[in-house]
Amino acid sequence: MFPIEYNEQTSIPVAVLAKWFQGVIASAVIELVCLVTIISAFLSIVFSVFSAQRVNAKSFLGSLFVISPVWLIVRCLGAAFAVMVYFKIGPAQIWDKNTGGLLLHDLMPILFSVFIFAGMFLPLLLNFGLLELIGTLFSKIMRPLFKLPGRAAIDCTTSWLGDGTVGVLLTSKQYEQKVYTQREAAVVGTTFSAVSITFSLIVIAEVGLIHMFVPFYSAVCLAGFVAAIIVPRLPPLSLKKNTFIDGTLPDPDAGKIPDNENVFSHGLKLAMNRSAQVTRLSDVLTDGLKNATEMIFVVIPVVMGVGTIALVCAEYTPIFDWLGMPFVPYLELLGVPEAVAASKSVVIGFADMFLPAILIASVENEMTRFVVAALSITQLIYLSEVGAMLLGTKIPVNIIDLFFVFLLRTIVTLPVIVLVANIVY
Repeated sequence: MFPIEYNEQTSIPVAVLAKWFQGVIASAVIELVCLVTIISAFLSIVFSVFSAQRVNAKSFLGSLFVISPVWLIVRCLGAAFAVMVYFKIGPAQIWDKNTGGLLLHDLMPILFSVFIFAGMFLPLLLNFGLLELIGTLFSKIMRPLFKLPGRAAIDCTTSWLGDGTVGVLLTSKQYEQKVYTQREAAVVGTTFSAVSITFSLIVIAEVGLIHMFVPFYSAVCLAGFVAAIIVPRLPPLSLKKNTFIDGTLPDPDAGKIPDNENVFSHGLKLAMNRSAQVTRLSDVLTDGLKNATEMIFVVIPVVMGVGTIALVCAEYTPIFDWLGMPFVPYLELLGVPEAVAASKSVVIGFADMFLPAILIASVENEMTRFVVAALSITQLIYLSEVGAMLLGTKIPVNIIDLFFVFLLRTIVTLPVIVLVANIVY
């Protein structure tokens, strides 16, 4: 998790290792991704349709492949889309370089590599006391501001320095381990799983404003902070149950500091107690392998299935143009130049975070490009990666929840970004 400089960029070791591994398997990674989606769909059919009664749903195999009919369809679609893109068969809209081709050839190799290392190293974050210590130290900041436990600060750091997908993975595992309640997991997953600083550089470069990176990223951070305070206090996130994954209630006294201890000593005590539970290296390795396997066989097919459908809708239908029309008066009210052109880029970010930057790059007004680029980062929920990942985990959010959170984040962050843009320009 410690930030390092690599190739003149700030990153974290997991992201660096994933990038190296991606280069090592570059010649075969597309085939591996296709194989994963096919195996996941096939075993899901076998276990869910023909062997559901004979397999314990709580076992490791059961948790992977005994799924509901909806998710079975999604996995089968993911496998079908992967095959169609690889062989370029079927409707061209599916395997086009801006739809399924974008996912299979550009995104999937990154996810495949990140999942392996993030999954393997995740027990080092979860099992040795770091979250207990950090959670106690940051509880007096995270609770009042975001209504979250202090350990959520780790998720935020993971996402902003490394990759939002790692943050979602970390949040999902803590939810399954009854660390986060349903509301907390939904809030963390939809609020702090931002893209990395590195990807932000790519976005600002796409719109030709790399020289404005400092004010651009300042706008992103300020808008993200405001959204993190406001959006979790509104539906649908505020309506999520404050219970654990099994329906039990959290202990109201769990976060209290004993009278004879200070914040640091209590956090250190909790951390040592947690690490003392680890007695065998083999258990750590097994947990890591299970994490990596789960993310590869569960999340990758979902991202491929949901992401392809979203990108096809964005590329070949006017759906996102229609959805963007109500934002024209809002943008005009805020004084954003070329509001009509900007409105088309606002909602399309729900399909893929990079699409707004591509669409707005040809707009002449620099302030408009600045606003749309910053907004695309702070919107955070996009179905080609983070959104589909959230849907693929057990975090209690559905696609309707994600769309409303996306809209709320858009409405809340846009005035903040425009304010910064007006100061800069």
